[in-house]
This record gives sequence, structure tokens and C-alpha cells, in this order.
Amino acid sequence: MSADRKRRRPVTGSLLVGGLIVAAVIGMALLSFVWTPHDPTLVDPSVRLQEPSSDYWFGTDKFGRDVFSQILVGSRTTLFVGFVAVGVAALIGVPLGIVAGMAPRWCGELLMRGNDLLLAFPALLLAIMFAAVYGAGTLVAMVAIGIASIPHFARLIRGGTLQIMRTEYVIAARAAGRGPFAIAVRHVLPNVSGLVIVQASVGFAIAVLAEAALSFLGFGTPPPTPSWGRMLQESQELLSIAPRLAVFPGVAIAVAVLGFNLLGDGLRDRFDPKLEDRR
Repeated sequence: MSADRKRRRPVTGSLLVGGLIVAAVIGMALLSFVWTPHDPTLVDPSVRLQEPSSDYWFGTDKFGRDVFSQILVGSRTTLFVGFVAVGVAALIGVPLGIVAGMAPRWCGELLMRGNDLLLAFPALLLAIMFAAVYGAGTLVAMVAIGIASIPHFARLIRGGTLQIMRTEYVIAARAAGRGPFAIAVRHVLPNVSGLVIVQASVGFAIAVLAEAALSFLGFGTPPPTPSWGRMLQESQELLSIAPRLAVFPGVAIAVAVLGFNLLGDGLRDRFDPKLEDRR
């Protein structure tokens, strides 16, 4: 059996369930581009706080906006923030981790100590600091969440790179005169791609939760663009008379985070070579 087939294990329940949930969230986001039952930003006081019905599937909020339409468009906002935040983190963290793993020991340790300093700042705190300086907005939230996620990528990829640099084929490549860049591109990057995919999935779950928290605090996506976190914030004063306004976005956030976490666990079980001997 080839090494590639040996690493590829059967699809687990976590991978299947997580993939289905993530596919459903992506499907909602794509659907919102072409169809929503109502305009999610239309304010109509005449239908405010309507209960769920055939016209308004999830009812309306205190401004008369359709909650179901906001959930659909809010999924688009959440995924957009997640994609950009994870992209920023991977674009910087992966090369940083490879350099730290291939560089001399003192240089790698120095890079990791700087990485640890950034790791000391939670994503929400960093995003709030950015919002205080540059103003609240979707772009600020995306960049802040992405920067806060860089240390996780860098640390994971450095560990994988250190293992790969001790393999026979890398030692042979160095003996043959291949330069560091060629080794990184030809040998290291393809072999850490599984780790990148796993961390991206887990990082996406963190980004979804962070974006919702920032919007809840007023530092995320500004109105009138629908956001699950801001829907939760707007429902606070109506919990006693219309708890559904908090239930629907809350469930959407929880299910999305659960889906990406399960997907990350499933991908780890499928691609992580450290688990091979345990099964």
C-alpha cells in the first residue's frame, strides 16, 4: 500500500456531519445572493414583532425586518469574514512557520518568541484595539481576527516542518545541493498542506465566533448589513416578549461553529500522520 493511501483513512462521522453542516451554511450564503423572502434591510413598522407565519417564516424584529432573510444574508457576512480572516492568517502564518522550522535553531526560537507575544493578545481584544484606532467595520474585524490567528498557524506549521526536515528525502535533497527555497516548495509545503487544511477549518470556527462577538459588542459589521452577532445584540431588550429573536441567530452561530469544529476534527483524523499508529 502506498504512503499516500496509508495516510488517507475512511471518512469519519465528524467529517461527514461537519461537512454537511458547512455545506448547508455555504448553501444559505449562496442562496442569499439570488433569493430572500423579503428585503432583509427593509424597515416596516406596520409588521414589527410579527410571529412566525407563512409570510414571515421566522417572524419579524422590532423594526419590522424579516428575520429569516437576515439569517440568510448574515451567513454570507459570516463566511466572508471567515474566509478573509483565515486567508490572512494562513498567508502570513504558513510561510512564517516554514521559515522558523528551516532556519537555524536560534533564529527559529527568536521567531517563535515573537509569535508568542502576538499569541498573548486574544482575537477580540486585538479587534477592539483596531476598532478604536481605525473605526468599527467588517474589514477591521477581518484583519484583526486574521492577525490574531497567525500564531496558531505558525506554531503548527513549524512543528510539522521540523519533522519533515529530519526525513531521509529532505536530507538527500540537501546533499544533492537543493536550496532552502526549493526544499520548502517541493518537499515541506506539500507535506504540511494537510495541517494547513485542518487549522484553516478550526480557525474558521474561531473567526465565525469572533465576528459574532464583535458585532454583538458593536465593533463588527455595521448596519444595515445583516450580522448574526448584531441580531443577538438587538434582541436583548426583547428577550421577555420575543425570545425567538435571540434563538434564531444564536442557533445559527452555534451550528456554524459546531460544523467547522467537527469538520476540523474529521480532517485531522483523516490527514494527521501522528494518528496513524493509533488506529
